[in-house]
Amino acid sequence: MAEWKSICTLEEIPRLGSRVVRSTSGNIAVFRTSSGEVFALRDRCPHQGGPLSQGLVHGNQVTCPLHGWKLRLDSGEAVAPDQGCSRRYPIRVESGTVFLEI
Repeated sequence: MAEWKSICTLEEIPRLGSRVVRSTSGNIAVFRTSSGEVFALRDRCPHQGGPLSQGLVHGNQVTCPLHGWKLRLDSGEAVAPDQGCSRRYPIRVESGTVFLEI
């Protein structure tokens, strides 16, 4: 059964940046956009496993630092012409605290 886990405050995730959450199924990258939206993806690019948490956040996308693949933060899907997907995790912010469904 999935549960919501408090992982940090919103302010602990820099705008246009990320934070890594360690889990038993692998690292999860939690991103914050310039507008303050928060998204969570598996911290592994579907191309060659690059750490998405070290990528550049722009708009609602992140660019993998290894080979420049762009992934949509809201779905984890690669942006065409690339194909692939990084698992997306449900996330919410309540009263300045970020919760991740694990």
